[in-house]
Amino acid sequence: MELTAEQTAVRDVIREFAAEEIRPVARECDEEQRFPEEVWDGLAELDLTGLTVPEEYGGYDADPMTYAIVNEELAHGMLAVATALSVHGLATSCIDEFGSQAVRDEWLPEMVDGRPVGAFALSEPDAGSNPAEMSTVASREGDEYVLDGKKQWITNGSRAGVYVVFAKTDRDDPGSVTQFLVPADVDGVEVGKKEDKLGLRASDTTALLFDGARIPAEYRLTEEGEGLSAAFHILTGGRIAVAAQAVGLAQAAFDEATRYATQREQFDQPISQFQAIRHKLADMQTQITASRLLTRDAARKKAAGAGMETAFAASQAKYFASEAAMDVTNEAVQIHGGYGYTTDFPVERFYRDAKILTIYEGTSEIQKKIIARHVLGDDA
Repeated sequence: MELTAEQTAVRDVIREFAAEEIRPVARECDEEQRFPEEVWDGLAELDLTGLTVPEEYGGYDADPMTYAIVNEELAHGMLAVATALSVHGLATSCIDEFGSQAVRDEWLPEMVDGRPVGAFALSEPDAGSNPAEMSTVASREGDEYVLDGKKQWITNGSRAGVYVVFAKTDRDDPGSVTQFLVPADVDGVEVGKKEDKLGLRASDTTALLFDGARIPAEYRLTEEGEGLSAAFHILTGGRIAVAAQAVGLAQAAFDEATRYATQREQFDQPISQFQAIRHKLADMQTQITASRLLTRDAARKKAAGAGMETAFAASQAKYFASEAAMDVTNEAVQIHGGYGYTTDFPVERFYRDAKILTIYEGTSEIQKKIIARHVLGDDA
């Protein structure tokens, strides 16, 4: 699918930024489990922290295709950075789409500039793929809501200044899930344990605890009971972003594998001359191309307001591209041989990072459930 001149220009700017500012610090940040805040400030200077914010608040207000392109190129530099930005974008999208005028006026202008960082708190220790089972409760007391409970797997957990939180207004009613804005400095909000992860180690992933945390009633973003439908609506765009990240990560692994195969010699010739390696590269490139096409098709449908067709396309793209990223990064390690298993080459980090793409924002199994439901036209 052809890009517009503006989309091509954006791609080229982000590609250069990723190569010059992100990739050089990726290994160190992964080893130290440290998010590169200097890179985040660079993203703000490029207006990317306002990617999903309307222009009236100083945002970029990117169309879905541009949003996918940015995610792909950032993930080519470092998946942890792309993930942090996409989650920040989920938060600003929720505030823009569901918040009152006063809430939008209060929060979006500063979030455009990257501070406060946004986070999205839906999953819980015992409610991951089925958020209707969540136990976090928001009880109405006069002009306030009081939140109690625990969230899990929160990207930007310790960095965030504001959380979009989902909680039941009736502990016993799965249909009472509601969306709230919760500032990080509210009494009763505590950042929990930082996870020590297989991959995505530069991205902070934490628990989030609420113990009598009081927020003004005007920080309720949806009507009571409309939180889950709002979450699923926003996550459609999030799944397109994850698919694009998978494409970018797979492309990075492919680029490294191709470079290595043309430079590494065995039996007096580059290993790229061996049929086994050539076939691996052919398969890898084909999977990347197919993933990119599915992702951009989903972005095009979202831009056209295709409704359920968009959700279906987003699940297809997320499922296929994330699994393809696992395959491609695995083959990139294999092409590197023993060197691919060491930290001297980035493909081992790509391989570790790729796994999360099949898990967050809906596992591969959940995506297949959505795809099958669409194909069969049922509610199973």
